[in-house]
Amino acid sequence: MKVALIEPLRVSEELINDLAQPIRDMGHEFVYYDEKTTDGDELVRRSSDAEIVMIGNNPFPAEVVQQLDKTQLINVAFTGVDHVGRKEAQGKGIKIANAAGYSDQSVAELVIGLTLDVYRSLSQGNEDVRQADFPGPIQGREIRGKTVGIVGTGKIGLKTAELFKAFGANLIGYNRSEKEKAKELGLTYLSMEEVMTQSDIISIHLPMNEETKGIISEKHLRLMKESAVLINCARGPIIDNQALAELLNDEKISGAGIDVFDMEPPIPQDYPLLKAKNTVLTPHVAYLTDEAMVARAHIAFDNTLAFLKGSPQNIID
Repeated sequence: MKVALIEPLRVSEELINDLAQPIRDMGHEFVYYDEKTTDGDELVRRSSDAEIVMIGNNPFPAEVVQQLDKTQLINVAFTGVDHVGRKEAQGKGIKIANAAGYSDQSVAELVIGLTLDVYRSLSQGNEDVRQADFPGPIQGREIRGKTVGIVGTGKIGLKTAELFKAFGANLIGYNRSEKEKAKELGLTYLSMEEVMTQSDIISIHLPMNEETKGIISEKHLRLMKESAVLINCARGPIIDNQALAELLNDEKISGAGIDVFDMEPPIPQDYPLLKAKNTVLTPHVAYLTDEAMVARAHIAFDNTLAFLKGSPQNIID
């Protein structure tokens, strides 16, 4: 078989070659492209003759998938796969694997970082202290004793809950099914409405799909306490971001830390969250740490080897 890694994975070429060697040792061909492209024709050129196509978080749209006649597996070195033409892949019998788990720690840590920035005005303080006319310190808040609502208690949600617990927070959460590990952490499951109403800090950890798009609606946002903050390191379209910005500007919500948007950066200058009050924004980097990139490379190549050995793993339904 031919295996094509059609974009870089933010690790060294030496590591890529080390991970690819078992593929070559099995007698298969491995091709690596070390530059990203969003050009559809080029994506087709790189992948059309490969049985296994390996990608990261670069869009791999329906019009590209439709032209793949040899491909058996699209191996996504990312947790979410909403950037892949899934319906078209399913129609062609192409399996999709992902690398869930590689960024649990990195995402959870950024959630804490954004919460601390909103609570302690770290970014604003960094700007203020550099001014000749120093406006004075900003009084902040502590996480200890606050009620944290985890919306989505998958692996990342649970890791986030674990870190908040270490700060002394009380845990509540919402998920379609209750997880025993969450209960062992002391998390109490409630309805979505109860989580939105009772939480001081809400952290979103739902996957992006047709069911979750817009699930955090204006109605849900209006249930939040005026003192509450919302953190989103999951996917932008899960939330009604127009409503969120309006509620922040009307001071109906105290603050927000947002790593994901309705589009990938660069963000249009008229996007409402760019000018929302007490909002800390990061450019979709929750997953992006040195350690996470190495972990996802290992998972992605393990997925390829498992498929070549006839035992596919991490396949998305």
